[in-house]
Amino acid sequence: MTETRLLGVGVSHGVAIGQVRHMGTTVLEPPPRRITPQDGPRELARTRRAVRAVAADLRARGTLAGGEAQTVLEAQALMAEDPELLADAERRISVGSSAERAVYDALAAYRALLAGAGEYLAGRVADLDDVRNRIIARLMGLPTPGVPDSDEPYVLIARDLAPADTALLDTSLVLGFLTEEGGPTSHSAILARALGVPAVVAVPGAGEIASGTLVAVDGSTGEVVVEPGEELRERLAEAAERRRAAVSRAKGPGATSDGHRVPLLANIGGPADVPAAVAAGAEGVGLFRTELLFLSGGERPPEVREQARVYREVLEAFPEGRVVVRVLDAGADKPLAFLSSGATEPNPALGVRGLRALLEHPEVLQSQLAALGEAAAGLPVHLEVMAPMVADRADARAFADACRTAGLPATPGVMVEIPAAALRARALLQEVEFLSLGTNDLAQYAFAADRQVGAVSRWQDPWQPALLDLVALTAEGAAAEGKSCGVCGEAAADPVLACVLTGLGVTSLSMGAAAIPQVRATLARHTLAQCRRAAAAARAAEGANGARAAAHGVLSGE
Repeated sequence: MTETRLLGVGVSHGVAIGQVRHMGTTVLEPPPRRITPQDGPRELARTRRAVRAVAADLRARGTLAGGEAQTVLEAQALMAEDPELLADAERRISVGSSAERAVYDALAAYRALLAGAGEYLAGRVADLDDVRNRIIARLMGLPTPGVPDSDEPYVLIARDLAPADTALLDTSLVLGFLTEEGGPTSHSAILARALGVPAVVAVPGAGEIASGTLVAVDGSTGEVVVEPGEELRERLAEAAERRRAAVSRAKGPGATSDGHRVPLLANIGGPADVPAAVAAGAEGVGLFRTELLFLSGGERPPEVREQARVYREVLEAFPEGRVVVRVLDAGADKPLAFLSSGATEPNPALGVRGLRALLEHPEVLQSQLAALGEAAAGLPVHLEVMAPMVADRADARAFADACRTAGLPATPGVMVEIPAAALRARALLQEVEFLSLGTNDLAQYAFAADRQVGAVSRWQDPWQPALLDLVALTAEGAAAEGKSCGVCGEAAADPVLACVLTGLGVTSLSMGAAAIPQVRATLARHTLAQCRRAAAAARAAEGANGARAAAHGVLSGE
């Protein structure tokens, strides 16, 4: 068979060559079955037990996986326990549905609402499907469809990967994976990067590749070669070996080959992520996501003492280093009962989320700032605190005022995730001391493209020249004010794009720990002037693919 090439979106770097295995994706649809009124209490009890068991299993998987996966699976467990969904299932049982059918129909109704409404939460349909299958499988006494059994290493193909499956992939067996759906910031992409597994998403026709077929997956370019010839396999293997050798040689702080320093920091979700960050040589933390602590806290925010204990564990791991903590970023896909106003938002992504929610509930923000102050007491760490979802100078001033009111011994900053903030970067820096670009949300808002919807994934590609323009504008504003501007979005984990971001004037890069060695090695091979030329070439190109090719051309000397 001749080589066939497919093109998707490369989301996790590296090359994988192996035979294909397909993820089980059977939809568990129970047959309609009527019950008598006397059976109602029993069916209701079965439903509640199944929901509790599935939520507990998701949380246990998250605890075992740690890191990004734990945050994702905590959110999925909350989805399984959603009181409104349970109430809908109970109502259906009360009028004669079996437990299995009631859960199926309740979740189907909610699924249709999300899929058809065009809301930010539409990107959670795959997660909802996984919750449905897990609950129904438990009720029916069936195994949940999931990762295939195999004694030999393989390349996994799926329509999309559920977080609960991706989080615990055995990387000694799963060489890489392809999905037909998803985008650069889908859960499968984020977790693939965290695991260090080569991955390509949004690959048309991936599901039609027969099991056992040999494929080559390039997570850098997004190219998938079906039945690669021996010459191509050898070339890819040699290139992969050269990259591994370069990574092993690159040590120490992040810098270009001519000595321009670019601190390489880690994105973490809590203390469980610290060992991997330290092992990768992270120079600190560029994004400490604090949501996990709040998502696992139930109906009330965690107490100041509990927060302080968790924060201090992270701060102690980087003595005299830099730790940037993002205050609670809730709302939209991360709803929390104690931040809810009770009003239904037609589009939560454009509503009260991030700093907006905290300013409506100042007691939550003040308790978190108090906990951070308590955690940092007596430590030599350089603590920085930043606010998410900042739109203008008034937002930045409100956050800086909150930090001052709390007496927090930390440097205040804000995230640039909204184009308005990029356009007025210098104004924001009249109130705070640093900026951090969240490229995932910045792309979402710049292109009106939901970051979890595969159909619009091309606009979520961080190589889009318009997005690079916004990054450059922000970095230029920070340089004019003599202040720092980092990137903590997924873009920083792409080694070539990291060079481009450096050329645009970004002063630090923060990413999942698994990406740090490769980014360090790639930066060390290029001068600052090369990075600047690559950045200019990328911005001058048409579209993401053109920008990627132009930068590669400059950096490879072609």
